[in-house]
Amino acid sequence: MEELGHLLAAESQIGAIATGAIGAKARPVRAILFDKTEAANWSLGWHQDRTIVVAERRDVPGFGPWTVKAGLLHVAPPFELLARMVTVRIHLDPVGPENAPLLVAPGSHRFGRVAETDIDAVVARCGIATCLAEAGDVWLYATPILHASNAASVPKRRRVLQVDYAAEALPGGLAWLGI
Repeated sequence: MEELGHLLAAESQIGAIATGAIGAKARPVRAILFDKTEAANWSLGWHQDRTIVVAERRDVPGFGPWTVKAGLLHVAPPFELLARMVTVRIHLDPVGPENAPLLVAPGSHRFGRVAETDIDAVVARCGIATCLAEAGDVWLYATPILHASNAASVPKRRRVLQVDYAAEALPGGLAWLGI
């Protein structure tokens, strides 16, 4: 984990992308490896990322509900905190149109927390951008942007390291779990 933290820190090439967007105090606060293969070829409907990973539970107004995913404690923070975060996607494999690229609704993060019943209308208003990539490409986007991914029509390996960055401490004794 320490090696990963070094590769993603603010002074690294990848971290510099995040600091350019949200400031010098940006630091990685969550990393997820997505590994789509022929055997693991899922789709994910339109949604916003709405939770953060924290070190321990503390009851702080505006934070909740709480969940545990993959053994990590998650909480939904106030939307304003998510709006100040960015997500970096590091593509380890090429992602062509047939290999389940990320789909985003450009500008949808500006609509705030989008109710599930309104997602289709917001996507229709914003349009859809398909995020194709070569191995080594890095994408940056606002953490709460509406995004989705289809199952691959021609499945092959598609690994992406997704890293969320924040540039602020959490209130009320909450602490980022961090990387």
